[in-house]
Amino acid sequence: MALYLKYRPLSFADVVGQDHIVTTLEQAIERDSISHAYLFCGTRGTGKTSVARILAKTILLRGVTDEVLRKQMIKSIEEGSLVDLVEIDAASNNSVGDVRDLIEKMQFSPLMANSRVYIIDEVHMLSKPAFNALLKTLEEPPEYVYFILATTELHKVLETIQSRCQRFLFRRVKDDDILRRLQYIADQEHIKIDREALRMIARHALGSFRDGIALLDQLRSLEKITANDVTERIGKSSLAFIEEIVQALTNRDLSEITTIVKRIEDSNVPADLVASDLLSLVRTHMHAAIERKENPEPYIRMTDALLAGLKNIRLSPVPTLVLESALLSLCLTEKDSKTHTLPDVPKLTVKTDALETEPNKGRPEVPDQTNTLVDAEELTMDSVLKHWNGVLQAVNPPSVRMSLKNGTIAAIEGNTVRLIFSSAFHRDRVAETVASRSVEEALFSVYKKAVRIKCVLEKELDSTKLGPKTDLVEAAAEVFGNL
Repeated sequence: MALYLKYRPLSFADVVGQDHIVTTLEQAIERDSISHAYLFCGTRGTGKTSVARILAKTILLRGVTDEVLRKQMIKSIEEGSLVDLVEIDAASNNSVGDVRDLIEKMQFSPLMANSRVYIIDEVHMLSKPAFNALLKTLEEPPEYVYFILATTELHKVLETIQSRCQRFLFRRVKDDDILRRLQYIADQEHIKIDREALRMIARHALGSFRDGIALLDQLRSLEKITANDVTERIGKSSLAFIEEIVQALTNRDLSEITTIVKRIEDSNVPADLVASDLLSLVRTHMHAAIERKENPEPYIRMTDALLAGLKNIRLSPVPTLVLESALLSLCLTEKDSKTHTLPDVPKLTVKTDALETEPNKGRPEVPDQTNTLVDAEELTMDSVLKHWNGVLQAVNPPSVRMSLKNGTIAAIEGNTVRLIFSSAFHRDRVAETVASRSVEEALFSVYKKAVRIKCVLEKELDSTKLGPKTDLVEAAAEVFGNL
């Protein structure tokens, strides 16, 4: 069985990344105020169908007190064989005849449960006559009938249909949530995989649990999955290209941009991923410029060009051509081409933090150390130990502070503090994006420079006893920052 089917959530407690939806549905069930029609919308792989099945199971089991019957019904629901749960794929059953047939069968009472639930997946694929046939039934269904509609393209669903349903928007799942789920599955299946490889898979999934788990399933036959194994199958990360693009934009080098785009094309890195990551970087710097009371106009111009490019990339038969055009436009406009003068391109500093899923929550801009008037202590083991209690007190929330206290300062590697944890739970809690940011901000207040933390388990210590490596992203940041 495919891993994404084997580890599909079977209860609301298993659903990850959609707390706002789960909480609302659980409260509605508790208060016995379940609606007769729901519309679940969101990008692929975010849990729409899984939550629909869990909600359907809850509805169908209401009022069933016999434990033997309940167990039999639960098994039938999970196997998809319960006659009172009907799942329809609107992509292949989208005619008005299909909907009329559904409505006719709806008049018969439930057989095993007290209700009957219809899950219509990809409901936006229904034809307009089929939507119209469904409209009246959605508004006034039999009292024992419930509808759960799911779609990835909400704008294609008629507004009259939307108005008759309770609508829930499924959010794109955060990389950290996907990472934790992948780690859990790897542990359960005894799959040996590097943490960096898991991060690459989570990032490549683009907010889709299903895509991430499917890629892990594809790689599970390997004896041990490494970052190189992931790269060979999904292509290079867009991060390296972002660095090169930033340098080309800074130098206003048109020929270099065309060369980079050609290499992106050859390496099979999705053009929309490159544009999206570049947008995240620009947005982070735009927010920092606003906080410094600087003119954000250059960043706004870059944002507009990249947004337009990203929209067209997803519609174009040659996505890299659209990306190339957008990048070139950032260096040369129609007015500039007549005067042979290139516009100013704002300086960008490439950092891993700037490419997070939520760029507006990036770390504050670190001041140029050459302009810092306060003498900062040298980052050494002794100084970190001396200030560690103060760092702990500055970390929030308290749950993160508690997990941080369970770590041990093991080594100082350049500007990185290595922390060792005996518990994977505490390690993962501190390694989360928001938590690690809080720790690093506390360290910055002491040393007046960016200090990163690296969290490892005791059992991983032998594999991590390597000399300090050069961080190419930080090196690029230093170069670009001095241009």
